[in-house]
Amino acid sequence: MNNIQRLQMETKGIELDQQELIFYLQENGLKPHDEYNATSQDNIKAIYQTALSILESVANNPSIMKTIRLDDMTVSDFHDNFQSRFDRLYKTIRQMKTDQSSNSDIFMLYL
Repeated sequence: MNNIQRLQMETKGIELDQQELIFYLQENGLKPHDEYNATSQDNIKAIYQTALSILESVANNPSIMKTIRLDDMTVSDFHDNFQSRFDRLYKTIRQMKTDQSSNSDIFMLYL
């Protein structure tokens, strides 16, 4: 699986053309056709950051928000669910360790 395929898994339901996905991946330091490395925290974090960028773009496009129709879900329900997903993803990214980070969760507040 390559990076673009992994990003498509993370953003199911959001239809973007291949060039847009490539652009988002490159903005976050990933090469779209490189092999996805599930053991690299940096790679996983970059995929999540790319998905977050895509969600931000969708949220900034009112025409996309207006055309969403799912069963009995209203626009406000969609917005609440969307905001919840956005917040969870942002929190996950903040809490993720990188390949360079130490194993300790303790940091020095005062020097």
